[in-house]
Amino acid sequence: MKKPSFVLLGIVFFAGCQSLQRDLQYTSERDEAVFSGLAEIIVPLDGAPQGAAAARNRITELEKTSIKDRNFEGRLKAWSGRLFLIEGKRREAEARFKEAENLFPGSVEGRVLGIRLEQDPEKRRILCEETLAEARGGGFLGRQGEFNIELGRTQLELKNYREAAAAFDSAFPLLSTLYRRIYGDDRNKAWELRNLDPETSPRTAGISLKRTITWEDAVELTRTETGLLLFITGGGSPNTGELFRRLTDHSVIPPTQDMTEADEKIPPGLKLHDVVLRSGAAWYLWRLFAENRADRNLLTRYSSRYAGKSPLPDLGGTSIFFDSILGCIERQFMAPVDGKNFNGAGTVSGAEFLGMLKKIR
Repeated sequence: MKKPSFVLLGIVFFAGCQSLQRDLQYTSERDEAVFSGLAEIIVPLDGAPQGAAAARNRITELEKTSIKDRNFEGRLKAWSGRLFLIEGKRREAEARFKEAENLFPGSVEGRVLGIRLEQDPEKRRILCEETLAEARGGGFLGRQGEFNIELGRTQLELKNYREAAAAFDSAFPLLSTLYRRIYGDDRNKAWELRNLDPETSPRTAGISLKRTITWEDAVELTRTETGLLLFITGGGSPNTGELFRRLTDHSVIPPTQDMTEADEKIPPGLKLHDVVLRSGAAWYLWRLFAENRADRNLLTRYSSRYAGKSPLPDLGGTSIFFDSILGCIERQFMAPVDGKNFNGAGTVSGAEFLGMLKKIR
């Protein structure tokens, strides 16, 4: 019998390798398609857990298949455990985590579940950062996005708002648009609150999230987050309504928010629950600055310098807001909205106003 040549053996071996590569590639593509589909139905449950039943049915279907691949089964167990946590079934989630680690130790899905099972947020933060360091070192196939999402969620819980926003911003470019859609609001909340300290009161945090604020909100933020009102409280603790009255009497609250007014001796007309406009904010901030510097010359500084000729197209040279607006711009407490117009009729958000106050402080 004629022996097969080395060339023929090489061809057979090469063909077998190609077949194996195709099988591996097919398996990998199959797995990723399955788990991408699971992500599409489970990730959104972080914000709206009402759809958990449909996700559980899908996992049950996958568990009944004849797949014997340990990696696949381990990742599936981890997703199942994550869903159990969402369903409020912690014991089942912990059991799935143990099964997942036994089948596929250190999978991305398993590590995310392990992070979520840690109930102490500070320990969870450390676990996230350790996992991210491992991922940056080449582990987890460079999949840092999921871990940054977990770090962002944890930092938000810890009220480390600036760090939370940074974590989300690091995650989104590495992940599908699904994650920005689901966690984008958390990122925006963190960004809005980035000027807050972790010890900030819930009341201040709530005001900071408002798109528009009232004078009551403005005075409350000034009272609780700065010492800028000591000149008028004398160390006492008047309520917000009383503070507003005193500030009005001292002309720290503007009599109007109409930038076209030229006479500063307008009778006070603003109420505690009126919305703060940008013109009014500038007046208030500049007078707080002047009072805390004990320098009332600041209140006419720009009128003298510019002799009634305004550098801003939408600010008249005789406006009662002339000095306040130019002062806030020069000191960088505020800025023109488009590089040249101030837009005094615009509103300010709570977070913006708090940032302005902190620049004065």
